[in-house]
Amino acid sequence: MIADGRVARLERLRVSLASAGLEALIVTHIANIRYLTGFTGSSAILVVEGGGGDAALYTDRRYDVQAQEEVAGAAVAEIVRGDPWKAVRRRVEGASATDGIGFEAHAVTAAETQGKNARYAHLIPTTNLVEQLRLSKDDDERRAIAAAARVASDALEAVLPSIRPGLREIDVAAELERELRVRGSEWHPFPTIAASGDRSALPHARTTERVIEPGDLLLLDFGAQVEGYCADVTRTVVVGGRADERQREVYEVVREAQVQAISRIHSGMTGREADRQARSVIEDKGFGDAFGHSLGHGIGLEVHEAPQVSRTNEDPIPLGCVITVEPGIYFPGWGGVRIEDDVVVTDGGTELLSDGKTELVELV
Repeated sequence: MIADGRVARLERLRVSLASAGLEALIVTHIANIRYLTGFTGSSAILVVEGGGGDAALYTDRRYDVQAQEEVAGAAVAEIVRGDPWKAVRRRVEGASATDGIGFEAHAVTAAETQGKNARYAHLIPTTNLVEQLRLSKDDDERRAIAAAARVASDALEAVLPSIRPGLREIDVAAELERELRVRGSEWHPFPTIAASGDRSALPHARTTERVIEPGDLLLLDFGAQVEGYCADVTRTVVVGGRADERQREVYEVVREAQVQAISRIHSGMTGREADRQARSVIEDKGFGDAFGHSLGHGIGLEVHEAPQVSRTNEDPIPLGCVITVEPGIYFPGWGGVRIEDDVVVTDGGTELLSDGKTELVELV
């Protein structure tokens, strides 16, 4: 189970707290709370004390039984009536004059920060303390992402035979989401994209009632979730006919770019260098201006998390992180192609977690 690593994660966080000179950390980002305790609810506050201290989870009565069961062995759950911050304040009000209490500045609003600073002594903003721990995935996390990717692949295989001209984009998305759910996806990590014809040129298109026409490109961007962990996959197919010359050319350039990137990315390479592995192929073919987004991003408990695989990221990609590799080429008024798979980054390269089935599919 994913929860097996919770104690080790909390200890790693306590090491980070000591390095930052913090007595405790107030964790409010719900993905971080799940990572540290296993709690799957939507509302809670976690206080992690440094040194040999405890971890305490504060939530409301909706999660009375659930919280007690899920966090056992990692934290003490307390069900609070009213404002949970009052309970948190009682927990941390004994902070010493030298060591402060950290809070996740990136997970609260400016107004909330001002209010808390007025009521709590030694409250210190922190950024990404837990997210840094989440960068490298352990074996259980990788297995969960791979399981989610299998659900996504199986769902697509079930839906492809039914896709034909005359269906609306929303019909295809609905059937794909149904297959994801019945095959074990806990939820959809993001709204499924089904973009056809010239709308496939919109990288983050909204699925509409547009009717799919013969010969259309159909871009499908979808995901699954298993034990809280996400998979993110994109496939582009041709519906109701064979690909024409231009469709085939663009598709093969995107595919070549993805193959090269997956074969060359490794830990220690910067996000910029990793992005370059695919972008150079597309530029060499004369389509550089048509690839307008980053090559990929980290995935885990959130579908978009660090690291960024982009032209602007000069930080090294850490060993054990899971990223998407998703080059694309888009021409407004014509359409677009994107191919996306999920890989774990190793010291010698990458390993596919999704199926990597990227041959051009023509639904004749």
